Amino acid sequence: MFPLTVLPFVIIGYLCGSVLFAPIWAKIFHKGDIIEKAKDHNPGASNAFAYGGFWCGMLTLICDVLKGIIPIRLFFTFGTYSDSTPCTDIAFAFVLAAPVIGHAFSIFNSFNGGKGIATTFGTLLGLVPVYQPILFIAISFIFFSLILKISPHLYRTVVSYLTTLVAMSIFGLKTGMVALPIGFVIITVAVMYRLHRSPEEREEIEVNLAWKH
Repeated sequence: MFPLTVLPFVIIGYLCGSVLFAPIWAKIFHKGDIIEKAKDHNPGASNAFAYGGFWCGMLTLICDVLKGIIPIRLFFTFGTYSDSTPCTDIAFAFVLAAPVIGHAFSIFNSFNGGKGIATTFGTLLGLVPVYQPILFIAISFIFFSLILKISPHLYRTVVSYLTTLVAMSIFGLKTGMVALPIGFVIITVAVMYRLHRSPEEREEIEVNLAWKH
């Protein structure tokens, strides 16, 4: 049975994730409707930078990361688990995934939203310093950006998430922290769905060794 003590943190995470900051900051900075301006109609930090300017983009990025961090830290602070136990409970997977699900399927935007990449980093940062799975996704993005370069960014994101999922699954099986890979499966499915639904033009994938490009 899903523990009722976990449910409030799932709801908090989903509601935090559902707040789409790109259009909020764009309105504050009088930048118009950046979602309509963007080719992919994504209410995320990249379009906030592109169509709203540096401060609009930076504040959107910070808020999108924080809305992942804050619900996880609230869970560790006020939840019924000690720091050493939640990742062994499958229920925690839904706490971990909730902010990204909220961003991808915002209740405040007719269940439409963004891709959830910055919020993914936020949820994993929320696990630090007790757990460090943020390293898996950070290393994946760095490797496929700077060493084995995959272009365009859409395909780099897909490969980075799938690589992270494999690494996190191995880590979860070895340590018994099953909630981490299960939560990241949910996150990955949500991000892949949003990438698939994105109206942006699909360019041909390119893979190059960075020093030979």
